[in-house]
Amino acid sequence: MRDLIVGPDTPTPPYPILVEGTVVEGFGRGGKQLGIPTANLPSSVVDQALENIPIGVYYGWAQVQDDIVRPMVMSLGWNPYFKNEKRSGEVHIIHEFKDDFYGKNMKVAILAYIRAEKDYTSLEALVEDIQCDIRAAQESLKRAEYATVQNSSFFDQS
Repeated sequence: MRDLIVGPDTPTPPYPILVEGTVVEGFGRGGKQLGIPTANLPSSVVDQALENIPIGVYYGWAQVQDDIVRPMVMSLGWNPYFKNEKRSGEVHIIHEFKDDFYGKNMKVAILAYIRAEKDYTSLEALVEDIQCDIRAAQESLKRAEYATVQNSSFFDQS
């Protein structure tokens, strides 16, 4: 079992990394095949704003349109289990939504790195690791310095 608290006690450079873009359709695997729906960042954000950070899994906060700010985990990479040919940024907002939100604006504050991208021998092993990532994000974001980013001026507060 991995540690549930990941990263230093306070976000340290280069974090937070703040990105924003319109949610685009991905491969349709997150919700359907994995049971872990993702909101995909446009390739322009992945190719430009996120080009200099390592491939892997991150955590932070995300907001879709004018909804509340929620915890998230993000996979940035090639998803070797699925043999992607294009690097993607897939954000799983830790909340159950009734509908998808393709075409809506999403803001993401990336606060820390969880782990490197891996290839998996089974779909079950992949899902199990993502569930560990989600638990680590939830616990890590409870720390005061991480929690304050949820209320930052980057997000639309209403």
